[in-house]
Amino acid sequence: MKRRDFLEQWGLSNLQIKLGFLQAEFSPSDADRAAAWDLYVELLTRITTQPLPDKDGDEKTALDSVYALFPLTREILRQHGPNCDEFAKLAIPVLNQIIRPFTAEWHKRSLAGDFEVPDACQEFRDTLKERQIDLRRYTQALAAMAEVEDLTELEEG
Repeated sequence: MKRRDFLEQWGLSNLQIKLGFLQAEFSPSDADRAAAWDLYVELLTRITTQPLPDKDGDEKTALDSVYALFPLTREILRQHGPNCDEFAKLAIPVLNQIIRPFTAEWHKRSLAGDFEVPDACQEFRDTLKERQIDLRRYTQALAAMAEVEDLTELEEG
């Protein structure tokens, strides 16, 4: 299977990845599977994939949880080393193209006091719901890479 096919299968074909990388064979190693499992567990148990009901939770805490994916992913990459290059070729574009724009915008807005404004809090929650669609697809792709049963839709929401 080509990397392009793998990304299309999980609805992640909108990631901007160089054509040469996309045309190469997708062949995860044991290190890729282990790294995918580690991040899969993190994503599956965070607000990145779980609902944030309007009357529950806290926007700043939710933003911090999403932002925590940066150091977590870096640590997973360091831990599993250069043999997890298939994982890296998925994780890095997701961090830079899906997660970073969201966290950068909302970090700036939180510093400006937007989380004190009810309309802005609702806008954050609405935007988070939109990002969660891509992050659930990412979680499903990680489950496939890890070769484990996908539990993304385990609970009713």
